[in-house]
Amino acid sequence: MTEITAALVKALRERTNAGMMDCKKALMDADGDIEKAIENMRKTGIAKAVKKASRMAAEGIIIVLNSDNAKRALVLEVNCETDFVAREEKFKQFAKAAAEEALRGNVNDIDELQKITDKNRLELVGQLGENITVRRLALQEAQGEGVIGTYAHGDANGVRIGSLVVLKKGSLELARDLAMQVAAMNPEYLTASDVPAARLAKEKEIFIAQILEEGKTLEMAEKIVTGKLNKFSKEVTLLGQSFVKDSAKTVEALLKESGAEVDTFIRFEVGEGIEKKEDNFVQEVMAQVRGE
Repeated sequence: MTEITAALVKALRERTNAGMMDCKKALMDADGDIEKAIENMRKTGIAKAVKKASRMAAEGIIIVLNSDNAKRALVLEVNCETDFVAREEKFKQFAKAAAEEALRGNVNDIDELQKITDKNRLELVGQLGENITVRRLALQEAQGEGVIGTYAHGDANGVRIGSLVVLKKGSLELARDLAMQVAAMNPEYLTASDVPAARLAKEKEIFIAQILEEGKTLEMAEKIVTGKLNKFSKEVTLLGQSFVKDSAKTVEALLKESGAEVDTFIRFEVGEGIEKKEDNFVQEVMAQVRGE
């Protein structure tokens, strides 16, 4: 039997972009014949999965998990190409299993999780016929008296928005309420001091242009813009926002009366940050006919 060397495995990986163990097994089954190995990989769906790797995956699901003691929690996004596959039970099970693996193994590196789940991912791509990506992961741990609240927003078809809030101190109920706040109101920063000066400068420039467009003088615009910037800072910061369950108070006021303090927060929404392309229907159909 031909010796399956590291160089041989490397050569097959370069041609197929498949996982190392998949390449080694394919070469062993093909007695070291690369062309035969590639043919077998195409038959089993692995090479098919590789061909789909360049296709846009902007649909998917968010998985939110919390430990029993609410001290360690994560948010994970797994993507696919269509909402149809996002509703598939096999896809949901894969995403949940990946999240459970990360929480159980305390994995907070997306590259590491991708390596761990890649074999199952490729098998699923072959079964479902779409590119699937384990896109991003955020795992947080509460210290001392801290606690983590989580929230998942979705329906029977799956979760589209997931969030978590880590409190340095405070109740689990409050942490959950704030996780809901983060999911609903999508704050960008924790406090006003966290908003970058460059962001404020850009907003000021826009506000002044809008005010001048209304026919007001520059002197008037300079006075009005201060209030607009203050309002903007409140809207984009968690502590500055009105509490969703009681709009009469801000989140900052709620924290003070509860003797609580936020450490950090995370919010994932399916597909955010991915530039979706406009599909050409004819090209898509022809690609399917060609088996691409």
